[in-house]
Amino acid sequence: MESIREAHLSEPGLIVMVVAALDDWAAMTFQKAVAARWAAATAERTTRDPGRPGVRLRCYVDLRRRLKA
Repeated sequence: MESIREAHLSEPGLIVMVVAALDDWAAMTFQKAVAARWAAATAERTTRDPGRPGVRLRCYVDLRRRLKA
């Protein structure tokens, strides 16, 4: 997994979230739960690392913008 550099986080409250999960369903379900609470640029697909189990998903979340429940 690549490291998160300071350049990715230009303002407080903005995060880059990398999810490691067993399968696509688990990663997407977690992403939906996060996106239901905060403004998020969601990913449409996961990625796989050759020779490693599971999937990864990257999305961007704005913790300053909490959505109403």
